[in-house]
Amino acid sequence: MDEVVNRTEFRNAMARVCAPVNVITTSGPSGRGGFTATAMCSVTDEPPTLLVCMNSRSTQAQLFLENRSFCVNVLTGEHKGLASSFAGAQPDMAARYASADWVELPSGSPALADAIVSFDCRLVDSHRVGTHHVFIGEVTHIRSRKDGHALLYFDRNFVHVPSQTGSFGG
Repeated sequence: MDEVVNRTEFRNAMARVCAPVNVITTSGPSGRGGFTATAMCSVTDEPPTLLVCMNSRSTQAQLFLENRSFCVNVLTGEHKGLASSFAGAQPDMAARYASADWVELPSGSPALADAIVSFDCRLVDSHRVGTHHVFIGEVTHIRSRKDGHALLYFDRNFVHVPSQTGSFGG
């Protein structure tokens, strides 16, 4: 007999999964927006594609769908405040953006100047699954740096776990 997993049980289990913290940004004809997300991953490398999940009840969901582009900014341990701000601690979008330095990517989306990596994406598909939109983005440009330690989310807290090497080879 299959048991049904309830919402609380699932959320508590997912809190035990460590995930990188990202600020997802957009700017275009429908305006500028941004939110913090841990639900981001690679889909395929040919073509380079990733996915991001966003709560469909967000007032920004339609903005992202209409702009048809977004940027995934992978945060460092120094970005805890920015992550909180874009997670809703700062309701004013202009104030969120004013708290950091940004550069404009080819799509027009803002990239965090000191992000570990920023993926400029063209929205190629979206699906509504339960309470969330799943955005599928084809990566059109990458901006990265070779240093910095990722900000992670684990057990409902931001955690900073330095790597042993501090950067990747190559």
